[in-house]
Amino acid sequence: MIKYLGSKRSLIGWIVGAVEAIHAYAPIRTIVDLFSGSARMAHAFKARGYFVHANDYAAYAYTLARALVEADRAQYPPERIQPILDTLMQLPPEHGWFTRTYCDEARYFRPENGARIEAIRNAIARYDDPTLQAILLTSLMLAADKVDSTTGLQMAYLKEWAPRAYNPLQLRYPSLLHGTGKAYHADALELAGALEADLFYLDPPYNQHSYLANYHVWETLALWDCPETYGVARKRIDVKHRKSPFNSRMQAREAMAHLVSQIRAKHLLVSFNNEGYLTRAELETILGEWGYVRCFERLYRRYVGALIGIHNPRGEKVGQVSHTRNKEMLFVATKSKGVADALEASGAEQPTLW
Repeated sequence: MIKYLGSKRSLIGWIVGAVEAIHAYAPIRTIVDLFSGSARMAHAFKARGYFVHANDYAAYAYTLARALVEADRAQYPPERIQPILDTLMQLPPEHGWFTRTYCDEARYFRPENGARIEAIRNAIARYDDPTLQAILLTSLMLAADKVDSTTGLQMAYLKEWAPRAYNPLQLRYPSLLHGTGKAYHADALELAGALEADLFYLDPPYNQHSYLANYHVWETLALWDCPETYGVARKRIDVKHRKSPFNSRMQAREAMAHLVSQIRAKHLLVSFNNEGYLTRAELETILGEWGYVRCFERLYRRYVGALIGIHNPRGEKVGQVSHTRNKEMLFVATKSKGVADALEASGAEQPTLW
């Protein structure tokens, strides 16, 4: 999976454990992940046999979900996909708009890798099968992520090239799973009421950090639209107006309340942390209007960019680290009081829960 702010890599077991704990009392077959992002959690849910609906408003996230959630490994096995990837790897480099923008004007990738990314992306656009396109593009994003020169966010690039940036780009078969799922490219506030499932999983933006701004290069790689860019970081111009209400302190509470009111499910799981605009008490109030609520907490290491300090768009350090750990909160809301009480009892016995 790509490096991702808010990624639940270290929390997968905790979150999946919560789902399985609910499943032990009330069987779950279908899950909706409304803010799927890197598709890490949706992929983990699918791996455990649930039918997953994964949604995100970002084009790059939709691409990842189409490959890692919707695509069936049986139809797109390694023996079919790897030869295509090998062919793409043999293409001659193309130094065009992408390389000029993200390697010369900005320094996200070494030019030799940028030109290979450009050639491969141009070739992917010529395939007719949209699912195959998503799989190939996912492989390209994963490969590019391994040779970038950032701290994990594309708000800025490093002043000096990261050691990994000198490694050659390598396309590999992404971790597709057997079975199917469904990917959506929509605003969560608009889609929520149109879906129904046993459980909804919500991991919305916590604060002012925009995922579109943080991963604008992936958005451009997915859309392949040569957008107008601005600033030293060469961000897409649409970053300025494609805003989420969850990134606004003034709008976040109303957006969450509206979202929750639309959900049609037996259970609701919400991942949040103490750096967010909404407090634990506010979330418990919102969720309490939907069902019975229990909240569990654990400490979590902050993302690597926060651990190494604050940097300006030129990659220069301009601030110090204030803290290295957050408090992650996992809210379980359910229509069943029996399930809520059972979860609370199991959580009381195990402080870290599941």
